[in-house]
Amino acid sequence: QVQLVESGGGLVRAGGSLTLSCAASRRTFTAYNMGWFRQAPGKEREFVAGITWSGGSTRYSDSVKGRFTISRDNAKNTVYLRINSLQPEDTAVYYCTAGAGRVVITTVYEYWGQGIQVTVSS
Repeated sequence: QVQLVESGGGLVRAGGSLTLSCAASRRTFTAYNMGWFRQAPGKEREFVAGITWSGGSTRYSDSVKGRFTISRDNAKNTVYLRINSLQPEDTAVYYCTAGAGRVVITTVYEYWGQGIQVTVSS
């Protein structure tokens, strides 16, 4: 079992930046690929970014490419999501997730955090 706890969300003005963090409970953090999803009000949860266990490969949704950066620090059992140039449409609950897979696109996400709210004001 892996417990994931997100932090770093909040209210931000459009054009601003923030970094979400996700701390994992388990020492075998490096066994998992990690990802971030988000769910806006009235919409389905969508994939935002993913990173392989080594950090050697990342993948982003087209809607965030160039503005979001996912990274991980395996020594700290933590994955990050840096968000630049925030837009009102980035307002959502952001979820951290962990799963197994050879590459990001085939990862099956098994464990989920409770989610953290990011609100972007115009």
